[in-house]
Amino acid sequence: MTTPTFTEGDVSTRAIALGADPKARSRGPKNWRPLLLLIPAFVIVSLFFLAPLGDVFVRSVTDPQPGLQNYEWLFGTPANLNVVLRTFGTAILVTVVCLLLAYPYAYLMTIVTDRTRNLMQLFIMMPLWTSILVRTLAWMVLLQDTGPINGILAAWFGIGPVPLIRTTFGVALGMSQVLLPFMVLPLYSSMAKIDKRLLPAASNLGAKPVTAFFTVYLPLSKPGIFSGGVTVFILGLGFYIIPALLGSSKEIMISALIQQQISVFLMWGQGTALGIFLLVCTILILVVVSRLNKNGSLFPGVDR
Repeated sequence: MTTPTFTEGDVSTRAIALGADPKARSRGPKNWRPLLLLIPAFVIVSLFFLAPLGDVFVRSVTDPQPGLQNYEWLFGTPANLNVVLRTFGTAILVTVVCLLLAYPYAYLMTIVTDRTRNLMQLFIMMPLWTSILVRTLAWMVLLQDTGPINGILAAWFGIGPVPLIRTTFGVALGMSQVLLPFMVLPLYSSMAKIDKRLLPAASNLGAKPVTAFFTVYLPLSKPGIFSGGVTVFILGLGFYIIPALLGSSKEIMISALIQQQISVFLMWGQGTALGIFLLVCTILILVVVSRLNKNGSLFPGVDR
């Protein structure tokens, strides 16, 4: 009995034929096996994300009784609408502040030497390695009426004490400091891809530096702006620790209102309705951004 032998060309031809034939591909016994690798991820996501999320949604329409009374309370109470507007307004303010601070910083990272760039990256990454609670407590010390900042204002300018803590300014300042790395890193990633010869070329063609920046450099850096902006804005919507410690009862945001409804008043239905509302708003923002992005990606700085 002789064993048939196949040359490399025969094997390649057979493989191409099997790949081109849908019936042969569907009969392949091993095609479904790579899907088994997804089972652990599917189980983890189902147990720790989908199941709790489903429980939250069910509670929002069944506690204390079946119906939409929790959502009627959410949209029919003026105080709740003020909290929603304050949350979105603070998130927008923090996003703008982070963009104004991060854009020149990221640009400097693209033009300095490698050693200086590594040092600047260390300054950006170092806060991420420190607990948010520790950083917030440090801001509480700095922003006190008797803290160092008010001390400098009083000694140098004869001003004060200026109310810095328990204000929207204090909340926005603390949130901007925490979220700044999430704006710098996407901006730097986008700017690093821009050809440095474009601005000198535009100047050689007669464009002033400001015109060259707004017509050449800024449009090319838009993916980084959108990616960092979306990340900072969505993270800002769900902040809890900083608004709770640096803000006041007048500066309450959605996350603090959820905690108040569940932990203080034990109104699980109203608290979960607020959580579902915040989740739906986040999903709608991502859908709108993906529509605005030409390649359809949720995060404009990331190609599909």
